[in-house]
Amino acid sequence: MENQLSNINNVLLMGPGPSCVSESVYEALSKPTLGHLDPSFIEIMDGIKEFLKELMGTNNLLTIPVSGTGSAGMETCFVNLIEPGDRVLILINGVFGTRMEDIANRLGAEVDSMTFEWGKVVDLDLIKQKLLSKKYDIVSVVHAETSTGVCNPVDKIGELVKENGALYLVDCVTSLGGLNLRMDEWHIDALYSGTQKCLSCPPGLSPVSFSENALKKLSNRSTKVPNWYLDLSLITKYWSGNSRAYHHTAPINMLYGLYQACFNIMDEGMNNVINRHMEMHLELKKELDQLNLKLFVEKEYRLPMLNSIIIPEGKNDLEIRSRLLKEFNIEIGGGLGPLAGKIWRIGLMGETAKNESIQKLMDAFRIVLN
Repeated sequence: MENQLSNINNVLLMGPGPSCVSESVYEALSKPTLGHLDPSFIEIMDGIKEFLKELMGTNNLLTIPVSGTGSAGMETCFVNLIEPGDRVLILINGVFGTRMEDIANRLGAEVDSMTFEWGKVVDLDLIKQKLLSKKYDIVSVVHAETSTGVCNPVDKIGELVKENGALYLVDCVTSLGGLNLRMDEWHIDALYSGTQKCLSCPPGLSPVSFSENALKKLSNRSTKVPNWYLDLSLITKYWSGNSRAYHHTAPINMLYGLYQACFNIMDEGMNNVINRHMEMHLELKKELDQLNLKLFVEKEYRLPMLNSIIIPEGKNDLEIRSRLLKEFNIEIGGGLGPLAGKIWRIGLMGETAKNESIQKLMDAFRIVLN
């Protein structure tokens, strides 16, 4: 019987995620599995919480990784904070805003959505007008919209939401570890992310943080959280306190990997990592200019870790991406929704955000685009 694992190639991951993983994280993943209540493992859990608080720019006590990918983090925030009839405003300018809208509707919220052109930033003036016209329980937005490469001004939106009195929920799946993030300063009440982007850890965990106001909303619910597995009022009993209460078996080795990935960022220096992402973005832009390839998003709102490239006229999206993967072991992403077949998405996240990654891709582009 053939073992399919023997056929796995070492692919340079330059798409929208996952990103490349360092050898030190792979080594951490392979360490001996401990019991989920082992004192040594609990020390690792506590270390992860402190790392995440620093990366997020928060002092929130409830700052933990949820067992599941970034979408589980999204569900965690929504199922814990929304009850039927709650007034929720979703700001949409890409795929992941529409996913927020779907989840909020499934939970019986009274959902208002503001939809903006994909590839453009959300309009602060229109948002301000909307928030002045109605009181909301929750306002949510995506910080780094991976489907387009747009960075939304979550700090400025936070000021508007604070004046409205709503809880502020932000998707930081792609931004955590690659952009400056100041959760407390920006009045963010609930934040979720993923491990497979700028943290450069395999997918499988979703860092989440709740403010004191978000915890009050959770504790004052009139109904049970509709998802037992993601119920933070239960999960927190495992992640805090002198006596830990079993909820579900934690993904032990994945948490080793996350600890090491966060350790690597702290070892390099958080500001150094953020600067490296921007430096590599600028280097990529310079190389793309030489190939007459244009970026899709306006300069002011471009993400450094997710670069959307306009597909040149006459070039076949799937054919080019297939050749990159088959001939050069390089993966880039295509467009989603209305941008399918119109853009390529090039990721420079975490371990992938290095000059050698850019040079390999440019060398390959020069061949496949001829």
